[in-house]
Amino acid sequence: MTQRNARAAGTEAATTAEVFGELLRHYRESAGLTQEALARLIPCDRSMVARVEAAKRVPQEAFAKACDDVLGTGGVLPRLWQRIDWYPEVEHPDWFERRARMDAEAATLREYQTQVVPGLLQTPEYAQAIFSRVTDGDELDERVRARLSRQQRFLAKNGPLYVVVLDESCLRNVVGGAEVMRGQCAHLLEVGRYPNIRIQVAPAGPTELVRPKTSLSLITLPDGADWLYTESLNSGHFYGDPSVLARYGQTYDVLRADALSAQASAALIGEAMKGFEQHAEAPAQRGDLDQEQLQRQRRRKLPRSRPRIPRPRPRT
Repeated sequence: MTQRNARAAGTEAATTAEVFGELLRHYRESAGLTQEALARLIPCDRSMVARVEAAKRVPQEAFAKACDDVLGTGGVLPRLWQRIDWYPEVEHPDWFERRARMDAEAATLREYQTQVVPGLLQTPEYAQAIFSRVTDGDELDERVRARLSRQQRFLAKNGPLYVVVLDESCLRNVVGGAEVMRGQCAHLLEVGRYPNIRIQVAPAGPTELVRPKTSLSLITLPDGADWLYTESLNSGHFYGDPSVLARYGQTYDVLRADALSAQASAALIGEAMKGFEQHAEAPAQRGDLDQEQLQRQRRRKLPRSRPRIPRPRPRT
């Protein structure tokens, strides 16, 4: 029984996500730390700690390891994280369920993505910024959790092969602001070093690159069946026709061959990350400058401390 069904039935059965949250809260309170204090030490946003403890967000493995280091749990939290099947804890939109099931068992996944970073590589902050355009509240939290849940097996040890070609527009299209983009670029650099993940960038300049007209996924299942997946507004489309698969497969393979290498792509992502870092720092610097200018103006308006000595008037 899933968490949602259990609650609907009025039962008190705790899900594994709730167990993880309760255990995290136990270790945090035993260490005498508030949620905000733990967030500063990890570091992350306080709401991240609060939502994990409330079983409203699926944490990344890096979060579990960071909490383990800070709280000294002796590896308990990372081991529990690895044993939890986070996937049943969330629900996907009906039209996306088939794709989500394929992600849960795919042997190989090859993707081309334009405009936005693919869901399997998004940070929680990036995903939240994406979904906040169309929803809010509990539905927003649920959709973010659903997206993050799909990532688990691809980011785990011995995960399936995942090869993605990012159009450079994914790095230039700002989602959620400069700080969110900086974190997203850092995440791409980190997961790009995983043995089962390869990230390449199709640069914006070369006109000879033959790019697909839309984002697409080429999925190979354990039984050897191949599927092409594309999306339109609130709808997913699957194609299993061999001629269609051959045509799109060839287009993808040629694009991947002409795109930047994984090493050159990492350098480009790193340059983009530095640009977002500078952009994020600029408002703070401008704020300091504005404050300094304000203080100068106030000092100029202060009355002089020296006593005023009246000048002698000339005699008439």
